Amino acid sequence: MTLRPFHLAFPVHDLAAARAFYGGVLGCTEGRSSDEWIDFDMFGHQIVAHLDPAAKPVAVANEVDGHQVPVPHFGVVLTPADWRALADRVEAAGIGFGIAPHTRFAGQAGEQSTMFFRDPSGNALEFKAFADDAMLFATEKAA
Repeated sequence: MTLRPFHLAFPVHDLAAARAFYGGVLGCTEGRSSDEWIDFDMFGHQIVAHLDPAAKPVAVANEVDGHQVPVPHFGVVLTPADWRALADRVEAAGIGFGIAPHTRFAGQAGEQSTMFFRDPSGNALEFKAFADDAMLFATEKAA
């Protein structure tokens, strides 16, 4: 099966701030838009920021490998080089990391680079990379 782009629609309280963050900081190309929503190309996937002036971030977290991971969250699995470049861009933009770039599950099945940060509306994003893409769904470390 050929992997197809996913589509995700999510609330933002300010479209101008979303445009600056997703387009300017993350480098997502803007597609169609209106006074109430903006399409972005996030690494080949379609995300749509929908205006909801009352949007509030959710404050739930689950422990994963010693960190409190925000739920819900979304993001993309990148190549290690693209992940590092994005981490550098986010840091240069002065955006605080909820969970700083690091290696999760070191030496175990699923070892990955990961980072979490929030958009201006408080939506949590996670971007990750695997040195070995076979680890994406691995339950055991390869021998």
